[in-house]
Order: sequence, then C-alpha cells, then structure tokens
Amino acid sequence: MKNILIPTDFSENSWNAIIYALSFFKRIHCNFYFLHVSPFKETVVGNSFYESGKTTTKNTEGSNARQMQSLLKKIEKQPLNTKHRFFVTNEYMFFVDAVRKQVEEKSIDFIVMGTKGASGIQEKTIGSNTGDVITKVKCPVLVIPEKASYIKPKEIAFPTDYNMLYKSRVLDTITDILVSNKASLRVLHIAKKEQELTGLQKKNKDFLDDSLGKIKHSFHFLSNPNIEEAVQCFVESRNIEVITMVAKNLNFFQRILFHPVVEKISYHTSIPFLVLHE
Repeated sequence: MKNILIPTDFSENSWNAIIYALSFFKRIHCNFYFLHVSPFKETVVGNSFYESGKTTTKNTEGSNARQMQSLLKKIEKQPLNTKHRFFVTNEYMFFVDAVRKQVEEKSIDFIVMGTKGASGIQEKTIGSNTGDVITKVKCPVLVIPEKASYIKPKEIAFPTDYNMLYKSRVLDTITDILVSNKASLRVLHIAKKEQELTGLQKKNKDFLDDSLGKIKHSFHFLSNPNIEEAVQCFVESRNIEVITMVAKNLNFFQRILFHPVVEKISYHTSIPFLVLHE
C-alpha cells in the first residue's frame, strides 16, 4: 500500500496532477491524501480583533470544506479503481510546514504536485510552493507540468554527472517505478566536452550498473555546454515520458529543473519530473 499526498489549490493545474497520479499509480493499492493549505490571515474588522479573526477562519474553513467535497465528487466520476482510497485534509499554516506534517503523520511515500509554466523569460519554470517542497521536504516528489498528459512510462531518463554514489533509498524508489511500469531507465551523462570519467565517476557508474541488475537500462553521453539543450535533445530523440533526478546534487539538478525559460526548451512544460531524496 502506497500513501500519496497531493496538495491542491482547486485549479485546473492541480486537477491535471490528480488525474496524472490516478493513472500513474493505477496498478498499485494507494491511499490518496488531498491537502489544501490556507495560511492564517488575521484581519481587523469592526470593534473586536478576535471576533473578526474567528469569523475569517470559520468562513475559510466552510469554503475549503465545500471545495474538497466538490473535488471528491469530481474524482468519483472518474473510472472506478478499487485499489484506491481517498481522504481530504485542510491545514492552516505555512505551506511547507503543512506538507511536512502530512508526510510524517501519514507516512507518505510520494508527493504529487502540479506546476504551471512561467509566462516570462525572467520567471522560474517551477512555482515557489513546488520548489520549496522539492528542496525542503525529504520525500519523493512527482512534479506534473501543466501540459503533461499521462502516457504509461516506457522510457525514463536519469541525468547524472556520476559525481555522487546513489544510496539504496534512491535506487529502491527508481527500481520500484521501473518494475511497476515495465519501463527502461536511460542514464544520461552530460558534459561540456567528451573526456574520460574520473576514478570516482567510474566507480559510481559501475555501482549504479550493478545495482540496477536485470532492470532494463542503458548509459548515454551527450556533449553540450548547455545542459538544458542536451536534456531537450535527449527527451525528443528517445520519446522520454518521465525524467528522474536526485535533489542532493543541487548544482546539476537546479540547472535542469529551475533554469529560467528558454524558448526552445519545452521539457519543463510537458515532461513529469520525479525528484528523489536520500
């Protein structure tokens, strides 16, 4: 049984993430926890500060409860999956704190979040809430871009520079996803120019190869000074359906996932990212 947390703001973007998650985990027994977070805002209206605060909270709670019930009814109209159960939660605190609380209390295995692409060249491709969860919550996060539609993953890309040894928690999660989807892992090494791997890189690559064992996987290399362009080229040439990365390798990871929008780079808006933590 997997426990899946899906934060929602009731937008079309978050609904797209829900639909993707229901399909991605359709073969697995899951508890889905839908979380809406409302930061508590105190307002002063009339003569009583405390009275206005209570009124604001009560109204917000009522509205959120109604929206959650509407969300459940909308989900019930989807094809019935007897392997899935659904629960709803409203929290009134800072967003990341609310997510951490749910992860701990519900023993969450995966967080699924929708993200909307940037509208301007200076904007980031990942929203602030999603970015905070990815970098500050130690739980696998499946990021669903606004234009992503579910396609059963057959090819999953794993960009790496081989500079870190992946631990069992990361490898077990990757293996679990590969096995459940009968998918292949395409390990992608990107460098500015073709050159021999260092001793450490070779050791880490060999360990990764041994750890994957009989899981279908292959190793690839692309020479390009622009990491984002290399990923885009690989995604297009291999028909990649999911990209997975480890958050610990921050410099490499952030360049691929958090880089400002470049016109010819589109994987941010259509390819889901599975972000792993050690």
